[in-house]
Amino acid sequence: MASHYRDNILHGRDHPDDHASDTRWRHQESDAFHRHAGKAAVGPREADSRHGSKDLANFFNSTRIDPPGSAGSRTGKHQPIMVAGNEHNGTSTGKSMATQHDGTHGGDNTAGSENTLEVKCGPLLNYRRMENETWFGSVLIVTRGGGSGESLTTPELTLKINGSGHPAEASSTAGQSLGASITGAGKENYGVVNGIDYGSFQDPTSSTQTTSNGTNGNTAATEIGKGSWEVKIPGTRLYSDPANTFWRFNLEVPMQQAEIQCEYAISGAEFTHAKRGAKQRFYVPAITESMRIMFHSCNGFSVGTDEAAWSGPCLWNDVIRVHEKTPFHVMLGGGDQIYNDGIRVNGPLRAWTDIANPKKRREFPFPESLRRDCDDYYVNNYIRWYGTEPFASANGQIAQLNIWDDHDIIDGFGSYIDEFMRCAVFKGIGGVANKYYLLFQHHLAPPASSFITGRLSSDIPTHSPEPSEDAPQTTTADDARPNPQQLENTFVLNEAIDSSYIIGHRPGPYVTEHSRSIYARLGARIAFFGLDARTERTRHQVNYPETYEIIAKRLRDELAAAKASSSPIQHLVVLLGIPIAYPRLTWLENIFSSPVIAPIKFLNKRFGFGGGFFNHFDGSVDLLDDLDDHYTARTHKKERLMLVHKLQELASEFSVRVTILGGDVHLAAVGRFYSNPQLNVPIDQDHRYMVNIISSAIVNKPPPQAVANLLAKRNKLHHLDLNTDETLMRFFDKDPGTVTKTSNSNKVTMPSRNWAMLTENHHGTQIPNGHTTNGYANEGAETANPSVETIPKAKDGHSWLHKGEVDAGTTHRAANSERHGRDNDGSLDVCIRVEMDQHDPEGKTQPYGMTIPMLAYAGAADQTLRKRDRLPGSSHGRASIASRGASRGASRGEA
Repeated sequence: MASHYRDNILHGRDHPDDHASDTRWRHQESDAFHRHAGKAAVGPREADSRHGSKDLANFFNSTRIDPPGSAGSRTGKHQPIMVAGNEHNGTSTGKSMATQHDGTHGGDNTAGSENTLEVKCGPLLNYRRMENETWFGSVLIVTRGGGSGESLTTPELTLKINGSGHPAEASSTAGQSLGASITGAGKENYGVVNGIDYGSFQDPTSSTQTTSNGTNGNTAATEIGKGSWEVKIPGTRLYSDPANTFWRFNLEVPMQQAEIQCEYAISGAEFTHAKRGAKQRFYVPAITESMRIMFHSCNGFSVGTDEAAWSGPCLWNDVIRVHEKTPFHVMLGGGDQIYNDGIRVNGPLRAWTDIANPKKRREFPFPESLRRDCDDYYVNNYIRWYGTEPFASANGQIAQLNIWDDHDIIDGFGSYIDEFMRCAVFKGIGGVANKYYLLFQHHLAPPASSFITGRLSSDIPTHSPEPSEDAPQTTTADDARPNPQQLENTFVLNEAIDSSYIIGHRPGPYVTEHSRSIYARLGARIAFFGLDARTERTRHQVNYPETYEIIAKRLRDELAAAKASSSPIQHLVVLLGIPIAYPRLTWLENIFSSPVIAPIKFLNKRFGFGGGFFNHFDGSVDLLDDLDDHYTARTHKKERLMLVHKLQELASEFSVRVTILGGDVHLAAVGRFYSNPQLNVPIDQDHRYMVNIISSAIVNKPPPQAVANLLAKRNKLHHLDLNTDETLMRFFDKDPGTVTKTSNSNKVTMPSRNWAMLTENHHGTQIPNGHTTNGYANEGAETANPSVETIPKAKDGHSWLHKGEVDAGTTHRAANSERHGRDNDGSLDVCIRVEMDQHDPEGKTQPYGMTIPMLAYAGAADQTLRKRDRLPGSSHGRASIASRGASRGASRGEA
């Protein structure tokens, strides 16, 4: 054998074989191994093979049995020895729950057939960005077992690109356009994409290449039919510990002149649910079209909610029904994609929250043992929730683009008092939550380690509130090194930051990581900006001032580049998570913060009086952290004004219409900013006109009817400044279904579960015919309802301000699925779909619609009301009506 191996080195593997027989059977250890090798598709080992004995080891392990009476044997039969695995979420039968860190080591896989991996979660589809007419995204799966060693199996994704698009939208030439644009004269626009040379399909032989991001590329694409192409993409291992391995498949699809359908399936992985293991489809818009957008928030239940009474996450059935008819290209998650609050009720933080003494609670350490327990909780909760139907089905079909909020960590994170938020436990769970937020929601490798105090729990008494003195704190600050305890038998991919992210200037105060906001183009004329409003949040700030400067520069650069191109941005969709145009609740803040509450708080601490009225963390009124979260809270008033002004500047500078998405508040509403009516600025020229679509929650239960009605009564006309007014608009012309949701006077807030969809009206190149002044339509301009010949002048912002708001609600064109997004004036159709019956597992909804016009900026920023305009006899004064309007506005101020 040694001579044979030496000859291979000297003469190559193809030299005449003088040492072995002509048949290979001599190198098969046994018939049993032959059957094992054939089933695993590994084949017999070569006679000169080296360091390749794992297949044989697996065979021996699979046939090994326990002796009778041993600890591993079962009564009556001898069973194979099973390596301790991870039995989570009720999947084990007659076994105790294993922790995450039980399992195999060194990359051995614990489940599935030979050379296959058992999938615990996924597939999850993400959208990343567009670049050079290429769609970038990824698919994620989580498999059982892992560790720091190499995996025996690398799963592979087969991506099939069809040119036909969705049947409802396909044209007869779409299938030809894909092949023609790739192999024809336009192929030079693509070059090598994700390791595929789209200009040379004549040779479909395998050739592994390297992509621009440094990961292993795909094998060459293969033509499988007219206008259809197929490519195989190996998985990239993002993170692996003894219990779980996260695999990402990088997708890069060249966009075409027509919408295309993409189909993918994953091999080398065994799916528990056959439906998820089957072929999945998603859609990429045409180069000339913008994306159809789905928006949701608050995708989970608060602790203690009767989930059965609310039919679980049934509104995802409605999302899938709409998607099957007219596919969404992207779904935007506005925060709280998962609720991790249970960690303090039935998780590892229960003992900590039960500590009555606030000082002891603040000083409680976060050792490695507690971090591991919290790690187990977060990953298992993600696997459970992201595997829950029908949400799980949507995850594999519609590409996600997410930001996070407090429930992705724990309720109220960032909005409790600073002294308490800086405690070790909050910093610790902030780091662990960030780890799995990056993995599950962004398909990114996490930091190598996160915050802990002290050594392993075996070295620290469980009753001790003090961290060990001889072990330094581990943080993810710039000068910190990874903690070797957390890297034990763990693999973490080191990769460059994707260009779609806008990274904050310095780590957050409680989550000791840099904020990660997002910019991405959503097709031809829509851009998206998602603000990370949680990483840097404190009770007195949402983001650092330096972060706003970084964001403003990035947005300005992107919009300027688009403006100079052949397809400038017309709509900028801004995702803030929390509403910014919303009724003020300062009076409620004042009550909850006043000395009146002090005696009740004292009774609560001593005798438990007040129950759930006070939170379990800093002892404040439980609702106060929610109020402090709002942009309309008094502590965020200046920051809110600055942010709106920056958005107004971008709108005027680039003539782009800004639309804001927000969630969090568990009800639906539509707020908007607009120029003071005294300025007589046409809405289609008004850079201050920004609609805030408030859609929440898609899963969590809504507030009581009385709360919604109270908010409606507090919906006053507010003055952001002398030139900008704001208010909620009348949007809900009737309640959904047969159950009364609101009072007759409440047309602005809807306390029902809901989700939203946005679609650009672009089925041609027509430009809007006329301008719509606040309350006026120019002669000859079309109206949303043909029966309405003219739009009467609006008294104030409670009325419609332009034709797109006329008949807003159930009768509006945008609420009709056959007409939604079918116009050609460049406007944006908005539809909020509201649940009709919480007991209906089908999740049927009532749609409400409106339209947001394009912006044709013509210098409206120069039209302003100033304080000096209200001075009697001022030589700079405007017309008396403007002066009186300014005076009234200034006297009232911002409530």
